[in-house]
Amino acid sequence: MKTIDKIPTGKLGRTGKMLQTGLKVGGNYLKYYSKKAVNPEASLEELHQSNADDIYNGLKSLKGSALKLAQMLSMEKNLLPGAYVEKFSLAQFSVPPLSAPLVRKTFKKYHGVYPEDLFDSFSRESVNAASIGQVHKATKDGKELAVKIQYPGVAESISSDLAMVKPIALKMFNLKAKDSEKFFREVEGKLLEETDYLLEVKQSKEISEACEVIPNMYFPKYYEELSSEKIITMDWMHGRHLSDFAKTNKDKKAADKIGQTLWDFYLFQIHGLKAVHADPHPGNFLVDEENNLIAIDFGCIKRLPEEFYQPYFELTKKENFEDPELLKSRLHDLEILQSSDSEAEENYFTQLYYQMLSLFSRPLNTEKFDFSDPAFLAEIAALSERYGKDPGLRKMNTNRGSEHFIYISRTFMGLYMLLHELGATVDTGAFRKYL
Repeated sequence: MKTIDKIPTGKLGRTGKMLQTGLKVGGNYLKYYSKKAVNPEASLEELHQSNADDIYNGLKSLKGSALKLAQMLSMEKNLLPGAYVEKFSLAQFSVPPLSAPLVRKTFKKYHGVYPEDLFDSFSRESVNAASIGQVHKATKDGKELAVKIQYPGVAESISSDLAMVKPIALKMFNLKAKDSEKFFREVEGKLLEETDYLLEVKQSKEISEACEVIPNMYFPKYYEELSSEKIITMDWMHGRHLSDFAKTNKDKKAADKIGQTLWDFYLFQIHGLKAVHADPHPGNFLVDEENNLIAIDFGCIKRLPEEFYQPYFELTKKENFEDPELLKSRLHDLEILQSSDSEAEENYFTQLYYQMLSLFSRPLNTEKFDFSDPAFLAEIAALSERYGKDPGLRKMNTNRGSEHFIYISRTFMGLYMLLHELGATVDTGAFRKYL
């Protein structure tokens, strides 16, 4: 894969790159409508593919939060056309890495020494490059190590990157600018946390030590003396990315074992720790030769305050969301319903969230759930599409819900997608024995 010798780090350079990308997208629309004028049957898919290619190519050269947002959107398979999902999913663990000279220069800037002065051996080529950093293999005192190095300028560019994508997000999610700040603050805060590698090491040790009670689950050891604010050194873990395993596995028993481990890992964190690994994409998990699960990234941890945790999970129980008065009361607690709502708005959003709860909480209200059944995700897609096209919804104030919904919804949707790709059947209550 071609390497990158320079990343735009200043606001001017990054804005210029985004403008170039915007001009390419604009050109794609002109080509599409020109074709459509001649041929009314011209495919919209061709436009989506061209736009997805140009947007991704622009973002991958910027790295950082812009590329991280693309990765997050790739997990929302019901939100974007397939061309975007397919292209943006490359941001999970397959983007052009920094060149060897830039890696060496960046390491010296962050750690005060060159990598060859710290390690017995250090691979010049990256073995894994993602949105915020890339991983190199190293050895020291006989140990195989993974060294994650943050891209230059990532932390400093988060606020300006978000300012650039904010107008697009407002339009895409039908949000009102004046009421949407809490959502952008939540995303910005989490992205900033992901660039603090000292915090990531602390969180990694905290979560992995707490989750040692879960069988078939493994974690790397982290080396604080070889880490810093923008470099993390941990054990090199042997295994295949979860997505690679899922694509080739034919053993249902193995899929169920890994799926159960994944489910127990997430539900234990949520209910036992009130904190959860909120980045459930396949690049963050490995599967070893014995079909054990390995978690290798704890940069994004969402902590659940009690005032959100209680009403949210109270409403995942079927008997509660089917109680009309309790449903409305908890929807007010979760900021879905607002005191200023008209009767029509209250009825609309109550019905909408009743349908969403009925669907999304189905695995939580079933003793065993088969995630290989495509009907479940098809229902989610159909519900999303139906309300996405509802003209009535576009006229209402949709700035609703606690900011904590962003990452807990992402966590559950990502978990469901991973379990579906595995084709796993899980015992949904098994995690409770570890609490």
